[in-house]
Amino acid sequence: MHFSRIFACMIAVALSVAITHEATAQDRGPVTNLPLPRFVSMKASEANVRRGPSLTHRIDWIFKHQNVPLEIIAEHGHWRRVRDHDGAVGWIHYSLLSGARTAMIEQDMLMLKSKPSENARAVVQLELGVIARVDECDTEWCRLSVAGYRGWAPKTYIWGVRAGETLD
Repeated sequence: MHFSRIFACMIAVALSVAITHEATAQDRGPVTNLPLPRFVSMKASEANVRRGPSLTHRIDWIFKHQNVPLEIIAEHGHWRRVRDHDGAVGWIHYSLLSGARTAMIEQDMLMLKSKPSENARAVVQLELGVIARVDECDTEWCRLSVAGYRGWAPKTYIWGVRAGETLD
């Protein structure tokens, strides 16, 4: 590998680390001034996830599913560093993301309830990995919508909402 290419890779890695550290330290994105980290979803049905915040960086993998929940952990210009449900991290162009909130079901055969209570009537069972729209959340439960069904799930069984976070 040529020395200038090695040096460019080292700078890109250092930039990524610096951007992530800076954003974490201030709890607000330097570009949007929105909270970091924060959850969003995939607006596009396909998106390249890159090693760094530009088109010149290598594509590490491709998301191929719309509405996947993602966690933004850093910002740089028009790029957002995201983490997925499995913990994989990479950079995506902001235009491929949506502020619409979705969540991924983390427990197989999770019962959505008619009210935010363990004793409430079951509405539907959801399989592990199902993606649902997040309608609202109190401190412990979220009301989800999926395939024409609506019901409540404990936050502990979904990924895409922070513990203690409330949404109206």
